Amino acid sequence: MLSCTYMYRINKHNQGKPNILLKQDRKLFHTADLALLWGITKKNTLYTTIKRYVDKNILIPIHKGFYSTIELNKINPVILGVSFLHQYAYLSTESILVESSIIIQNIPYLTLIAGVSKRFQIGDQSYYVRQLKEQFLYQTTGIIQENGYRKATPERAVADLLYFNPYYHFDGVNLINWEKVHYLQKEVGYRK
Repeated sequence: MLSCTYMYRINKHNQGKPNILLKQDRKLFHTADLALLWGITKKNTLYTTIKRYVDKNILIPIHKGFYSTIELNKINPVILGVSFLHQYAYLSTESILVESSIIIQNIPYLTLIAGVSKRFQIGDQSYYVRQLKEQFLYQTTGIIQENGYRKATPERAVADLLYFNPYYHFDGVNLINWEKVHYLQKEVGYRK
């Protein structure tokens, strides 16, 4: 934790930039976010400022161009992955189905749905992002907001997974509400 005297000294010499940063509700920032927050337009000034705050442990580098103001282990891994993507995304498919006991196998990564296809790792957490066409991605039927991020209901996760793999085998097939799945498939546009 930073002492009040130390923060005063930083604020006095840096026009309050760290204070503005630390007062934010959000804790994850991309380089462009920091430029907007601090009102810095010159790239050299921005990178120099970021380097100073990294050196003073005010910013923690997570990945190239991606920073945090708190330790990585204090950040929800789903929020971390969605923030890293820096676009609309939600937790779905295997991650939701394991949580709902519809799949009983071990899935070594969090599964997200977004407008890009990507695999990445941050710290010890692996992520698998499936790309969904925009016409389906922004259909929010079966998507809920919970714990600061969007996630699919089990039925939406089943519908999403069947979109990507129509022959997927579900371990707990009797736990699936197929009526809701078929309704969601039509609502989202996966089926006519």
